[in-house]
Amino acid sequence: MTAPELSVVVPAFRQAGVLAETIRSVLAQHEVDLELIVADHSSDDGTYEVAQAFEGDSRVTVLRTHAGGGAVANWSAVTKRARGEFVKLLPGDDTVLPGSLARQVALLRANPGATLVGGRRRIIDQKGRTIAKSRGLQGLSPEMPGGEAVRASVLSGTNPFGEPGAVMMRRSALDRAGGWQGQWSYAIDVATYYAVLKYGSFVRDDDVASTFRVGGGQWSVALVNEQSSEMARLFAQAHLDFDEVSDDDAARGSRKARRLAWQRRMVYRVLKVVKR
Repeated sequence: MTAPELSVVVPAFRQAGVLAETIRSVLAQHEVDLELIVADHSSDDGTYEVAQAFEGDSRVTVLRTHAGGGAVANWSAVTKRARGEFVKLLPGDDTVLPGSLARQVALLRANPGATLVGGRRRIIDQKGRTIAKSRGLQGLSPEMPGGEAVRASVLSGTNPFGEPGAVMMRRSALDRAGGWQGQWSYAIDVATYYAVLKYGSFVRDDDVASTFRVGGGQWSVALVNEQSSEMARLFAQAHLDFDEVSDDDAARGSRKARRLAWQRRMVYRVLKVVKR
């Protein structure tokens, strides 16, 4: 069987109410040769059955992975089944916007030294209402060497590349990096981008590529502290891994990460996305 040019992999867990929208957003894309792999992480709410309803499309493969191991277990399991030259991980409650897949494939093809393309995302709440129309890519030039792109991310104090649905990677670079960096919890996506950017450059997708759904829980004081602390550790590791990132860069990024985390929490609290 000939491998597709793009693999979109969807790790899903207890997302029966929104997964069909996620899947349809992929299958409605044009001008791209793709496969869609959905892995349900032993949900108990009908998520697996929602995915099965799409198996009549020859592009769709549905898996069920064993419980346990957290998100990284499902992310890794579904990605290992991918056969495409390029790979995009799309969480089961997010969507890709029309034309974004073909556009990002074209950007990677036009930049053969690039290992990662990042796009903007639209932030939505649990009911699908828009919180922010276009976010991301702050500090990132249209094309950047990997180390410079990582430094820009560190100085931003956040994840300018985007959540996984806004990002596409060259599969060979992801494999070379060792796959998803499961030693990180909150920063698993950013840490993986950094690992992939060791092997090539970054290219920017200026259009809004995906939606990202927030809410559905409490963003507590403890959680803000944990997230900020992990980002600080990631920035410190980036200083060790990339000559472009200085110790001062890592310290500045860490301070900014904490400020931004508190700002996001307050905004989401005002918007009633978090409970307290």
